[in-house]
Amino acid sequence: MTLQVQAQVSLKPFNSFGIDVRAQLFAEARSDVDVREALAYAAAQAIPLLVIGGGSNLLLTQDVPALVLRMATQGIRVLHDDGVHVVVEAEAGEAWHPFVLWTLEHGLCGLENLSLIPGTVGAAPMQNIGAYGVEIKDVFAGLTALDRQTGELRDFSLEECKFAYRDSLFKHEVGRWLILRVRFALSRVSHLKLDYGPVQQRLAGQGITEATPSDVSRAICSIRREKLPDPAELGNAGSFFKNPLVSQALAAQLQGLYPDLVAYPQADGQMKLAAGWLIDKAGWKGFRDGDAGVHKMQALVLVNYGAATGHDIANLALRIQQDIAERFKVDLEMEPNQY
Repeated sequence: MTLQVQAQVSLKPFNSFGIDVRAQLFAEARSDVDVREALAYAAAQAIPLLVIGGGSNLLLTQDVPALVLRMATQGIRVLHDDGVHVVVEAEAGEAWHPFVLWTLEHGLCGLENLSLIPGTVGAAPMQNIGAYGVEIKDVFAGLTALDRQTGELRDFSLEECKFAYRDSLFKHEVGRWLILRVRFALSRVSHLKLDYGPVQQRLAGQGITEATPSDVSRAICSIRREKLPDPAELGNAGSFFKNPLVSQALAAQLQGLYPDLVAYPQADGQMKLAAGWLIDKAGWKGFRDGDAGVHKMQALVLVNYGAATGHDIANLALRIQQDIAERFKVDLEMEPNQY
């Protein structure tokens, strides 16, 4: 067996909250063979297998009684290029932002709005990551996953992934599919998505009138760095709550009470509210209880000031959820997976 399995490994370096819990067993997969060996090893030991990527979507509240497998597979390749349309495939363990930069360096448009999102390529389809008007589903060309029940490989199309807002088939069939590689439909011709005001304002402030994909990427990186703390300096998992979807009736009622409510109409008739606005309006921005807190610049981000436990963060999240439900009659849903 080529897979190197270690016992009682601290997961602090492998989760962006910096929570210090231990994995009963730990290994890193650098190939499909490693993945299959990990599945077999966990089965032989009669323990669960927990697959992680960059650890940027995890809230660990206890030691993990499992074999924790970190996807560390590497590789980027062009599968199709007709001079305009390009299909690029990346291994699941590739870090997301460096992959975005790779596409830009090769003159490819499509992923620039998703710059500086933490995590790995394999984790991106799990929750259909999105930012500044673009989601994975908009540039998706397929993925290959391992069926953990049968050991067979399966290619998934866009329709089969059942993408929705921060959602996909893979979030509902938990523990079945292990994503190995993902394919993206990109273009050598720019089709920039500049609907979000902050991006337009940042470009205008830089005197850029004819933006390139790289210009958009740099502008978004600048905005994100101002709003979101670096996990290497302050533990966090980025946006902690999803923007809630509510009925038009509730949105209208809230707008009557709060004229500055941030709300976006959706194609299905619902309204998407800005969770950060709700949390800020309720007075939580900058709140701190011990080493668990709400970031002073972005109310949507919960942070670990150093020694917070996963339970500390989870308890703070619950208090915020309860308060928002009472004040606005809106339920907030966590984005990170809690273990």
